Amino acid sequence: MNILIEKNIETWGQGYIPFKTTIWDDEPVPLVLYSSLHSKEVICLKLFIDILLLIVIGYYSYKFIQVMIKMRQDIILPTTNEEIASIRKYPQKVVNFPIYSEQKIGIIAYSLNLVFVIVMFFLGVFLDGINWSFYPLMTILLINSYSFINLFAVIGDGVLCGSRFVTWKKVKSFQFLPIDLNHRYYGSSKELNNRYELRIKTKFYFISCIVTTDEMKEKLNMILSEHIAVSEEGSVLKNPR
Repeated sequence: MNILIEKNIETWGQGYIPFKTTIWDDEPVPLVLYSSLHSKEVICLKLFIDILLLIVIGYYSYKFIQVMIKMRQDIILPTTNEEIASIRKYPQKVVNFPIYSEQKIGIIAYSLNLVFVIVMFFLGVFLDGINWSFYPLMTILLINSYSFINLFAVIGDGVLCGSRFVTWKKVKSFQFLPIDLNHRYYGSSKELNNRYELRIKTKFYFISCIVTTDEMKEKLNMILSEHIAVSEEGSVLKNPR
């Protein structure tokens, strides 16, 4: 059995000319020809990975800009020190007010992280200066950047949580999980025991916060129930059976 290989070969001063050769299956493939075919596969794979990572970077950049814009809207909840004190994004720390001056540290940290990933990405694309094994690290940095902004707030058209904004029409359901012995936050702080974790579910993921007072639980329950009901009603009107 033999393999017919066609290849254009560049000749001095004559451009490219067709070249055909037959390689028997018991003969080794010429090193130059093998390297050329292998390099094409590598280039295609690298291009695919570059495009995929660029999409991920674009997504996180868009979500960050969206949150920055939405923070300029009127805040429904929380608006007072008492309300702020009863909401936590993380067990050991209450959320910051949803204004630029209070979120400054998180915004700067997120921005620097995003700039670092973008710079390293373009170095890898144009200068081939980094190894592919660094790409997963950049993806992890983007995913973990969600925790940089200590934010949870309800605004007119949705909910801000960390570096994410969820519109009411994307909210599928919500529930208050009791922080009991079986909950991961139980024992993290005395203020959290027998309190609640609010989980707001979308189609693909959920956002959450910790609620430490019954008054705040009732306020959030009322607001979320009202907006989700309105959103479902609007969906029914747009898609009548």
